[in-house]
Amino acid sequence: MSNHHTLIIGAGPAGLAVAGRMRQAGLPFTIIERSDRIGVMWSKHYDRLCLHTVKQLSNLPLLDFPTDYPVYVPRKSLLTYFEQYARHFNINPEFNQSVSGMRRTEDGWEISTSQKIYRANSVVVCTGINRIPVLPHWDGESQFTGTITHSADYKNPSPYRNKQVLIIGMGNTGAEIALDLAEHNIDVTLSVRSPITIVPRDVAGNPVQVTAKTLDRLPWGIGDWIGTQIRKIVIGNLGKYGVPLSSTHPAVQLRETGKTPVIDLGTVAMIKKGKIKVVGDVAGFGDTEIHFKDGSSRPFDAVILATGYRAMLEEFIPGIRDFLDQNGYPKAPIGYGAFEDLYFVGFDNYKLGGILGTIYNDSLTVVEHIQTRS
Repeated sequence: MSNHHTLIIGAGPAGLAVAGRMRQAGLPFTIIERSDRIGVMWSKHYDRLCLHTVKQLSNLPLLDFPTDYPVYVPRKSLLTYFEQYARHFNINPEFNQSVSGMRRTEDGWEISTSQKIYRANSVVVCTGINRIPVLPHWDGESQFTGTITHSADYKNPSPYRNKQVLIIGMGNTGAEIALDLAEHNIDVTLSVRSPITIVPRDVAGNPVQVTAKTLDRLPWGIGDWIGTQIRKIVIGNLGKYGVPLSSTHPAVQLRETGKTPVIDLGTVAMIKKGKIKVVGDVAGFGDTEIHFKDGSSRPFDAVILATGYRAMLEEFIPGIRDFLDQNGYPKAPIGYGAFEDLYFVGFDNYKLGGILGTIYNDSLTVVEHIQTRS
């Protein structure tokens, strides 16, 4: 076997999965990380976060979760597992190495960081779909006397006690932060701009993810029809509460747009109780109030932007736009053409099972391909 060296960029779950498989296969690699720890994005997420996918479908390759972990693994337990995984496979990232650029060389790639230059035959990019927070702007926001923060900086309800809070965006993060605030009796409102798809996490104590995988195997769209009936019964008509529901089936939405349906953990019940209010799209800001596109205005003390993230690979990979889809994600895990010997794990957000499921599968595809070139 030749000394075909691989550089892995990112020590989150995708980078760890690739490194674990590389170690198992006896392939040489170096793994670098822009922060000072493993799984840094998960360390920054809000306190109450648990995986929305069941643990038997969410572990990294070649090492199951501990048997005493619950069905939906909490954030802190997941971080502990990531650290155990790194020790198990002797994965030792070089920390504080933020990639500033890459260029093609005669025999591979040259990668520049804030501190040094790496050279590798192959590069596996594992920087994730949630690398850069999206920060939209509105007229008048500079004069707003309240606070405006991105959900990336939200940890728990403590800073919001006795305040009127507006959350802009009802994806999974916005819905769960709203629930967190409502459960602590904080005055919270959700701004919903466009129709959304909501599915319950569990029905009658059974994880919907497991049921959905079973229904997906049924012929002639029967599974889709059954899933639709379940949602109608459990979620109901939220239109009368101000929540516009999409007519697109969750699996179709995921496959075509990469947008994960909102997995309901209790937000729907809080909306129906009036504990979470719903308004439409934001038009602009005043000194102490927010103006909405329906012509109404309401006072708020704090705004949380649950407006998502971008992968932004074009910041450090020249010409990569040609290899990205309409959502800014790589079109395939294995690069080709000008991007030969580049690999991408942790970007396929188009399949049932969540990003950890696609990491499990894509890491195998990538490592097997690297092995054929060694």
